[in-house]
Amino acid sequence: MLQDSFGREFHYLRLSVTDVCNFRCTYCLPDGYEGKPDRAFLSLDELRRVAAAFAATGTTKIRITGGEPSVRADLPDIIAAVKATPGIRTAALTTNGYKLPERIDTWAAAGLDALNLSIDSLDPAMFHAITGHERLQELLDGLDRALELGIATVKVNTVLLRGCNDNQIDRFLAWLRDKPITLRFIELMQTGDNGEFFRRHHVAGEDLRRRLLTEGWTQTIRARDAGPAQEFHHADYRGRIGLIMPYSKDFCATCNRLRMSATGKLHLCLFSEHGIDLRHLLQADDQRDELIAFLRARLADKKVSHFLQDGFSGGTRHLAMLGG
Repeated sequence: MLQDSFGREFHYLRLSVTDVCNFRCTYCLPDGYEGKPDRAFLSLDELRRVAAAFAATGTTKIRITGGEPSVRADLPDIIAAVKATPGIRTAALTTNGYKLPERIDTWAAAGLDALNLSIDSLDPAMFHAITGHERLQELLDGLDRALELGIATVKVNTVLLRGCNDNQIDRFLAWLRDKPITLRFIELMQTGDNGEFFRRHHVAGEDLRRRLLTEGWTQTIRARDAGPAQEFHHADYRGRIGLIMPYSKDFCATCNRLRMSATGKLHLCLFSEHGIDLRHLLQADDQRDELIAFLRARLADKKVSHFLQDGFSGGTRHLAMLGG
C-alpha cells in the first residue's frame, strides 16, 4: 500500500485524461478553455500502465476526470481499460453531463461503476448563468438513464455559491426525497484564478451541516475508499447528502487519494505547487517496478495539509487542471 510519512494510505486515484472542458462554469473557467486542445495527453496505453501500477500498490478505485473526460473519443476504451485492471474494484467518472443521454449506455457497457454528475442548479436560468449552457434537462434525463441502467453509485456535485444557488437548498432537498442518489454540496475553493470570485461567493458548509443535523439527518460511516465528503442519510429520503468542506478542521487527516494529470504528472495534493513528471516511466510495461519505486519515494514529500485555510492555493489556477 502506498503510504506517506503521516501514516495515510492511498487506495484512490483521480486520473485526469484531458484538461479541455466545453463548459464555462463561473467558478472554474468563466472565459472558457484557453489551452491547446491538441496537447499530448496520456495515450490509452499510458493510462493502462498508470492504472496497473497503482493497482499493484493497493489502489482499488480510479476516478476518471478532466477537464471534461467525454471530449476524448476513446473514453469508453479508457473506462474499459480501468475496469479490466486486476485489483481495481471501482471504475468511476466525473462529468459535466454534456450529451449524457447519448453516451451513458456506452459508458455503462464499458464497465462504469460510479458516475458523478455536476448540476449546480435545478433552475434552468441559474444553471445557464453558472455553466454557460442551457442543458439542464439533458443532464437530468441522462441522470435518470444512469439509474435505469443500474450504475451502482450515482452522485450529483453542486458547488455552493453565495447569491447564486445558496437559496435553493429546499428545492434540492425536495428533489432528493425520491432520488436514490447522493447529492454533494461542495464548498467553493480558492484557486489562483478566482480570488475575487471566491471572496464574493464562498459559503461555509458548516452552516448547512448544522441544519441537516437539526432536521434529523444522521451522519453515515465513511467507507474506506470514499472521497472527502461527510455523508448524511434520513429515513424520509431515498437520497443522501454529502458535504465537502475543505476549510473544515482536520479535512486532510483522512486523505486517501492521489492525482495524475493528463500530461503524466503526479500531484500529491490538488493544491500542490507543481506536479512531478513521471511520463518517462509510462513508455513500456516492464517499467512498472521502477514506476512503483518512484511513487513510494515521492510520497515522502506529501504535506500534512493543503493549507487552503491559510490562503494558499499552490499551482492550481483552476479546477479543470486536475478535475477537483
